[in-house]
Amino acid sequence: MKLAEALQERADINRRIEQLRYRLSRNATVQEGETPAEDPNELIKELDDCVARLEELMARINRTNSENKVDGHTLTELIAKRDALSLKLSVYRNFLGEASNLAGRATRNEIKILSTVNVRELQKKVDDMSRDLRLTDNALQQANWTLDLI
Repeated sequence: MKLAEALQERADINRRIEQLRYRLSRNATVQEGETPAEDPNELIKELDDCVARLEELMARINRTNSENKVDGHTLTELIAKRDALSLKLSVYRNFLGEASNLAGRATRNEIKILSTVNVRELQKKVDDMSRDLRLTDNALQQANWTLDLI
């Protein structure tokens, strides 16, 4: 099994667990004399099976990510870099949007609004970070489809 397949299965199992959580909640109580729409014991067994499979996949994915390298960095390091860059870019883009939003004046008497940073330089920095994020994500995606799950 390729790493990417395991990641897809993990996502599917997580969605399934959320569905089971909802179904269990809907079948937790019934009116006296009624029966639940689904047997909670069967749902609990299915939940237990899903969680056991999820635990196995997570351990294997984590091991694969920590033992394989791309360009001298483990996949774990690349994932951390991607997540940190993504967070940083989000803040920078928000700030850049605010810094670029200069209100026009209708008359000379109105207050003039100025940016506190050089927007052009900041945009160049954002563009460079965006490129780094894209390249990092591409390297991870390539590794996901070429590496076998440990």
